[in-house]
Amino acid sequence: MKGFSVSIYLLLALGLTVHHVLSRYTKESSEFNLDGDFLLGGLFNIHLVECVTHISYPLMRFTIEEINNSTVLLPNVKLGYEILDHCSPIYNFPGVLDLISFNGSIRFSWEASDYRPLGKVMGVIGASSSADSLAIAPLFTLKLIPLISYAASSSALSLRAKYPAFLRTIGSNKDLVDVIIRVLQHFKWTWVALLYSDEAFGKDGLEVCIHEVVPTEICLAYIAAIDDNTNFLNVFQQIDLQNISVIVVYSVQPKALALIEAAVVHNVTNKVWIATDTWFFSKSLTNRSEIERIGTIVGVSEKTANLSGFEDFINSKNHSKPHNVTGDFVCEQDCNCDDITGKDILAEEASYNFQVYTATYAIAQALHNVLECDRGKCKVNGTVYPYMVLNEVKKTNLTLLNMTIQFNEFGGLKFPSVNIFVLAKGVITQVGSYETNPSVVLSINSSLIQWHANGTVPESVCSPECDVGYAKTPEGIHRCCFTCEKCKNGTYLNITADAYRCQECSISEWSLAGSTSCQLRSVEYIPYSDPMAILIIVGAMILAALSLAIAVLFLVHHNTPVVKSAGGLMCFIILVSLALCTISIFFYFEKPSTASCILRYLPFILFYTACLACFWVHAFQIVCAFKMAAKFPKFYSLYMKHHGQWWLIALPVLLQAVLLTTGYASSPPHPVNQTDLYPDKILLACGIGHSILFSMSAILLAFLVVLCFALSYMGKDLPKNYNEAKAITFCLLLLILTWVFFLTEYTIYHGEYIQTLNALAVLFSLYAILVCYFLPKCYIILFQPQNNTPHYFQELIQDYTKQISSQ
Repeated sequence: MKGFSVSIYLLLALGLTVHHVLSRYTKESSEFNLDGDFLLGGLFNIHLVECVTHISYPLMRFTIEEINNSTVLLPNVKLGYEILDHCSPIYNFPGVLDLISFNGSIRFSWEASDYRPLGKVMGVIGASSSADSLAIAPLFTLKLIPLISYAASSSALSLRAKYPAFLRTIGSNKDLVDVIIRVLQHFKWTWVALLYSDEAFGKDGLEVCIHEVVPTEICLAYIAAIDDNTNFLNVFQQIDLQNISVIVVYSVQPKALALIEAAVVHNVTNKVWIATDTWFFSKSLTNRSEIERIGTIVGVSEKTANLSGFEDFINSKNHSKPHNVTGDFVCEQDCNCDDITGKDILAEEASYNFQVYTATYAIAQALHNVLECDRGKCKVNGTVYPYMVLNEVKKTNLTLLNMTIQFNEFGGLKFPSVNIFVLAKGVITQVGSYETNPSVVLSINSSLIQWHANGTVPESVCSPECDVGYAKTPEGIHRCCFTCEKCKNGTYLNITADAYRCQECSISEWSLAGSTSCQLRSVEYIPYSDPMAILIIVGAMILAALSLAIAVLFLVHHNTPVVKSAGGLMCFIILVSLALCTISIFFYFEKPSTASCILRYLPFILFYTACLACFWVHAFQIVCAFKMAAKFPKFYSLYMKHHGQWWLIALPVLLQAVLLTTGYASSPPHPVNQTDLYPDKILLACGIGHSILFSMSAILLAFLVVLCFALSYMGKDLPKNYNEAKAITFCLLLLILTWVFFLTEYTIYHGEYIQTLNALAVLFSLYAILVCYFLPKCYIILFQPQNNTPHYFQELIQDYTKQISSQ
């Protein structure tokens, strides 16, 4: 609102003198005035300092005549126009105020009830630059007169709260910068210079460029403003110093042409110049042969079109300039030019022809809707206000020359279209286009481009692109300057997401060094169908069957000396425990689950503890029977009287049961994916659960093994045929060697067959007891019954007792 207030005060001051100012001018030529039921204003730069004429204003006249001749659009309404030469800030405001005045005066009010018509002007086409549009847009906002510019691209004009009556049929600077960025990306130019004119258009382009390149790989290596005092030689030296080959020139025409002239003078060569439509189509470029030395000029411009009938229209009209009463030019510039001919107008580059054509049709269609035209007739009796036309203009939905015309919420075209040109040998050639409807597509025919660099696309990069699988490590302040680092194993480079960081593969994936994607790891485990698994399971089943068979054999001969000397009732505990230990072996194969992991460890640890407990008690009893009974008879008598052997067996078994129950209740064994052993594999295994309690269980087993071994070793000199201790010692020696071998293999080999080796170690531990301890006794029972008599054993004991007594 503050901006509006300033505009209002300005308007008040100007309104006092507007009638006096306007009275100085008369429009003598119908070329710039046409009466009608409704008028459209036109603001065009008809005269420039160089005395060139723009083609834009005859296009407006042509379009209005085409509309007036139409029987579909505004059928019984005649459109008129008031075209003003908007070429100098000093003389711009009188013409603008004339458009918004009524009977030579300007009246305004914020009250809706005091809204009064402003003559016949329903909309204005113009102005021809961002600076002019920014200056006059607030004036048209006062009465909401639609102002549609064909050339003003400043992003500031997109502020709807500040400029609600402003629209445009040209893309904003953001749209233009988007196309420039896409062109740079298309040719892989990432190291560029940006030169901008030090005024509204250039400064706005600078801000937009800086903002829009942030998410891209493009770096603005050098930025400089150009004005009348610019040291161009210094600019070119800085560009060469940084090895920049592409220069974006975002400038109004006079400053850009001065820059190009300086490039020719200072012998700047082999550059790519990206030009905006503000200066690319200048005749100063196409008419000068030395331009080719500076490199290749690529221009981006709004859509142009060949309008059917326009040439005939121009050739059929007389063309003159608006004069004031003194005979001077309206803009009062020192220019003595002959009258313009149709040939002169057609020779001009039609850079904004389609935009003027579109703007005129948009207002005409809006007026058509306001007047509710239908069946060849419009309702012209009612009062039409400009704000009504403005509301309809915002809803515009036209199709002109196969292009959809709609306005977005910012007043710009919803579907901008841009053409891409190249200037070579004085000829401008269209080489591509940028379309946004129905989808965003940039198409460039590179074969049509004659590059200065031996026909190949020039390069403009700070650092060459990294090889596949190499991440960029920035050097300095520009991310376009970098070194390349190869991604390590287990990482990959997703260049579309982040070219500067190697990303970790997920736990279920792997990758080699320098990869751009991850691959799924192979999941490995030993199935039941594996040959080794089949052999081990069959071995476990045989062991369980043999254990039960031996238990039956011992039960039949439970009163014989061999069974009694082997441990008696303890033999049955050992044999049943061996059979139960084989349960664990079946769960070392297939995919593990929590239940299978528990059953993999619990049966073996618990029941093998029972086996070892029986062995250490039996070994203790053997030593006591042959040594301690003779030396400590009272101690031995108390031990036997109170069944001490069963207490000694129950104590470690109960302790082991408590450790296992506590550990499994708090943290049971569970399936784990071993991913650290192989980069490309996942080995399915079982975790041990509570590590401390599991370690205590293992220590208890080891303690029983050491205790058994020590006690059995003490009985190495017992009777030859009655040496149970030697058998136990040999069993334990095989047990220790088995687990030493397994642990050694475990530290060396970490493949999927480690589970098979573990199961094999468990099976060997069981067979060590069954084969080395029980099978010899079965042999005596079955094949040497004469050695399984009380008399035979009594003789052995008496011989040993005599031997001990004699020592």
